[in-house]
Amino acid sequence: MLAARKAFRVLATLVALSLAGCDSFDDAALNVAVIGDTSDPFESGIRLSVAGQLTRAARAEGLVAFDEKGRVIPALADRWIVTDDGRSYIFRLRDGDWASGDPITAESARASLVAALKSLNGTSLGRDLSVIDEVRVMAGRVIEIRLGRPMPYLLQLLAQPEVGLFEDGKGAGPMSMTKLGNVARLTPINPAELGLPEILNWDERTRQINLLAIGGAQAVERFNEGQADLVLGGQIQDFPLTRSVGILRGTIQLDPVVGLFGLLVMNEKGFLADPANREALAMAIDRGKLIAPFGLGGWDPTTRIVTPALDGDIGTIGERWSEQSLDQRREVAAARVRQWRSASGRDEQKDGDAATRAPAAPGGLVLRVWLPEGEGSTILFDNLASDLATIGASLERVDEFADADLALMDDVARYPSAVWYLNRLSCGLKRGLCSKQADALVAEAATAGTPQERAALLTEAEAELTSANVFIPFGSPVRWSLVRGSVDGFAVNGWGWHPLMPLAWLPK
Repeated sequence: MLAARKAFRVLATLVALSLAGCDSFDDAALNVAVIGDTSDPFESGIRLSVAGQLTRAARAEGLVAFDEKGRVIPALADRWIVTDDGRSYIFRLRDGDWASGDPITAESARASLVAALKSLNGTSLGRDLSVIDEVRVMAGRVIEIRLGRPMPYLLQLLAQPEVGLFEDGKGAGPMSMTKLGNVARLTPINPAELGLPEILNWDERTRQINLLAIGGAQAVERFNEGQADLVLGGQIQDFPLTRSVGILRGTIQLDPVVGLFGLLVMNEKGFLADPANREALAMAIDRGKLIAPFGLGGWDPTTRIVTPALDGDIGTIGERWSEQSLDQRREVAAARVRQWRSASGRDEQKDGDAATRAPAAPGGLVLRVWLPEGEGSTILFDNLASDLATIGASLERVDEFADADLALMDDVARYPSAVWYLNRLSCGLKRGLCSKQADALVAEAATAGTPQERAALLTEAEAELTSANVFIPFGSPVRWSLVRGSVDGFAVNGWGWHPLMPLAWLPK
């Protein structure tokens, strides 16, 4: 299977790298900086950072995987079929070995998959995968996954890094990882070591990848200095750093992702106790102006929770307040703030445990917001503060997520369905305010008899979440990378996913 993958052109010139106290690296390696913390590439568990996902996927494939374009490709399973009713996926495993040398069998693959699914209980991905009723052995190298209902995007879920399969604590590649200081060195595994057909001149056809997780400013600086060939994991908070990247150094690549990007309401204290008051905050925001300073062409603002036209969207929910101008919306919102302030009987509003904090203006409403560190977040904060000031509300930035009344939610959808959005805002995740009624509708949709009935229930669930005003959408998330012109094996895609193995291939 590995032999069938596309080979890529060799880099003409690579700069020797000295990272995080390590002496030097092979100048034939590809040097990748991922925005995050230095410990990220070595994470265990199932709640992974970008770097943790990249190294997990490189070390432990699942039944299927993603290629550089975000397409599902064979991995531990070399082929599969789906029954006509969409309730059974049958996988034939490749004829190879685990890293331990034990053969990959249906029994061992089933045990590993069941363990992976169990570990995801209580996570949003676990909720997505709860459609799986049973994993059973059909033959020596054949397993079947039976579903409670048809799930068109099961393969996308099985390709996620968190569903990578381990045997005796080790994955079956396609790469191995060693730790060199803060650097993760990933080496393509010769297929012959995994019981697969030998590929001649393997070492001459592949290269190592040196991956370092560091802060956004450091990552961009290394790219500009030629110490990194690729920067991954870029989000809105670090996007202004890309101003320093000249056209001769490389290109800024934006992934056309969808997902949840906006403010999650964290509590029901004071002003936030009333859904109509929470709606007032959403009404005050000028979404186009919010992102305009970033110069992101093609970014579309939205007031909807679910991205339009996805699976489960029957088109009956439109943009909110479309019949009102921004000024009219703000008039309505300001009236609600004044009404609340009058009813509260306080000249100054200091919500929750912020009684020791001084409001920006006497008689005003003060709300605390958490945003990740970075210049982009400062731009967002300033614009949000300006918008909310128009209705008599002041915004205060806090460092701790737990102290916030509002918190930025910035997640890329893992598959194109309304269910993903609704699961991310589920009460079961205990991330902020939620709607039990919406959760009940999503659960009912899972047992719906027809796709039409299911879509109608999901639409009703979105409407319920919308009326509860537990989330204030801005638009699609922003995901960016820096790519040197000589780098192959990278492609923008709708998942924002950039696996390492395609980057490790060299020409024959």
